[in-house]
Amino acid sequence: MVEMSDKMIEKRIDELIKKLNQANYEYYALDNPTITDQEYDSMMDELIKLETNHPDLVRSDSPTLKVGGQVISEFSKVTHEVPMMSLADVFNIDEIRDFDARVKKVIKNPSYVCELKIDGLSVSLKYEKGKLVRAATRGDGTVGEDITHNVRTIKNVPLSLPNDIDIEVRGEIYMPIKSFNDLNEERAKNNQSLFANPRNAAAGSVRQLDSKIAASRNLSTFIYHLPDSDSYGIKSQEEALELMKKLTFTVNPNIRVISDINEITDYIEYYNNHRHDLEYDIDGIVIKVNNIADQRRLGATAKVPRWAIAYKFPAEQVLTTLINIEFCVGRTGKITPRADLAPVRLAGSVVRSATLNNEDYIISKDIRIGDTVSIRKAGDIIPEVVEVIKNRRTGNEIPFKMIENCPICGSKLVRKENEAAYFCLNENCDARKIEGLIHFVSRDAMFIEGFGDAIVEDFYNYGYLKRIPDFYYLKEKKQELQELEGFGKKSIDNLLSAIEKSKENSLERLIFGLGIKLVGKKKASILAKYYNTMDNLMNAKYEDLKGITDIGDKIARSIVNYFSDNKELIIELKDIGINMNYLGYDVVYNELFKDKHFVLTGTLENMTRNEAKKLIEENGGDVTSTVSSITTAVIVGTSPGSKYDKAVKLGIPIWNEEEFISNLGGSYERMGRI
Repeated sequence: MVEMSDKMIEKRIDELIKKLNQANYEYYALDNPTITDQEYDSMMDELIKLETNHPDLVRSDSPTLKVGGQVISEFSKVTHEVPMMSLADVFNIDEIRDFDARVKKVIKNPSYVCELKIDGLSVSLKYEKGKLVRAATRGDGTVGEDITHNVRTIKNVPLSLPNDIDIEVRGEIYMPIKSFNDLNEERAKNNQSLFANPRNAAAGSVRQLDSKIAASRNLSTFIYHLPDSDSYGIKSQEEALELMKKLTFTVNPNIRVISDINEITDYIEYYNNHRHDLEYDIDGIVIKVNNIADQRRLGATAKVPRWAIAYKFPAEQVLTTLINIEFCVGRTGKITPRADLAPVRLAGSVVRSATLNNEDYIISKDIRIGDTVSIRKAGDIIPEVVEVIKNRRTGNEIPFKMIENCPICGSKLVRKENEAAYFCLNENCDARKIEGLIHFVSRDAMFIEGFGDAIVEDFYNYGYLKRIPDFYYLKEKKQELQELEGFGKKSIDNLLSAIEKSKENSLERLIFGLGIKLVGKKKASILAKYYNTMDNLMNAKYEDLKGITDIGDKIARSIVNYFSDNKELIIELKDIGINMNYLGYDVVYNELFKDKHFVLTGTLENMTRNEAKKLIEENGGDVTSTVSSITTAVIVGTSPGSKYDKAVKLGIPIWNEEEFISNLGGSYERMGRI
């Protein structure tokens, strides 16, 4: 075997570093690896051996440094030559329109760059002659901390650039969600405290004195700002991003250049709805004036630039104080504990109460009156208490005790076998009756516009509403109603008009509005389509009902029992003139969809997500939010998220939009899309 000379060894080290750094760039920045893991590992092993035997040949940009190992005694301070300014936060679309109006007072036809606001921590990377010499935190904007030893371990941070230039770039260090979950799982096994969220985990990782710890955390970066654009002939933010890509930095692929304010709001809405499809956390959208000269004309205040803002997504989880626990009685008699909260803004609205589900839920979380609690709301659902912040307890908190009697009628509560909830069994309980009436007029039931909860309750207490048919007899009390405080001729006329209009509703709304136990909106629709008329449903046999897809034994029994006890009510409603027929088209379920499970990801061009969901359900299918072994197919639009990757990994069939529409056939045509 021929022994390598020092010159040959140095040449081989240079070659390996070049290949490995290129491989890192292709893998992490471009998401397009050109060599296998085995080839990468083989070259890395060779480089480690050569550097171990020849420490004098170790280069500052060697990828072996990314495994960590440097330990410092403390973080030194770094003064930023150009301050790292924060951005002004806005929280609603009106504030974005105000920002646009202010810009247009100075700039005639501005264009904007919209970027995802990565939920991590800001970092400055400084290179001299193309080599990384310093990485620093934002700190107070003027002075930060030197975290170079840890940033060197981040795999998508280039230690050397393709050009021997002096440059500073800025961006965000973050921890991918998968890395965060893996880290917390490992910490749980070792009985260590868990990180609250990926941002905290990332911040904690870059502030370790031992770089091996940071190296083990699988951090990543997105680079988005070039402070000294003039030195490189850069005229716009868009050009700056392109330059940084060419220099092998990872730039987020979801950036958009937009001129119209309405397109900005569309961009915000899309990522607010799809943020959880991403493999990293975002907490908003950054909007920047694109042209650098325009940025200078707009200038800055002492704290923030006037040419950029950060729109913050409505919070999905916040802390507040649980003031008291109240008990609500539903239309079925179900008792639901409710948390009365100190008012707090959550997901764009002020929240004063949250559901506590049932006794078991409260006990399992040890929720007490006076606790500081974390609450969340996803979409339009009722807020719920997620957890108690027990380290904030003072000792004055009051432990939970379940009530024994109905808070309205005083009847003894009963917890049925195999049920988590308690029930008031008194059918004459005022609370049950009021809730049943509120349900009947609700949006998904008979949708009698104008009847809010308070009006229904007032009319009940005045004696005008006691049973469902009473809504349709209110016209006989028109004069009396007009004389009630807070009402008048116009408002009562509107109510009565809405009541008459509700008589024309399709059968499924009536079925749902009746409040049959276990029959929700979807089941009501299935029954209406299957039986077509109320008479057919009312006379249906238990054996036939339980054989219908998605109905089953318990619901079938509930339906039979309801109509056995309420035939006179149905006859009365029929005599009043309420429609008893299904008004939709007859559905022959598409076998490609019937009883199957689908997941939607990405943006569909020919329909909205809700329209796609409706079409799937009308054909007998079901839409779920997560990909699993029972998923029939994942329907993919543009810019799909991690659900696409999981489908590929599990071997789940993937339909593009064209294939989806083709499989829908006549359903898509009936929707008026063809």
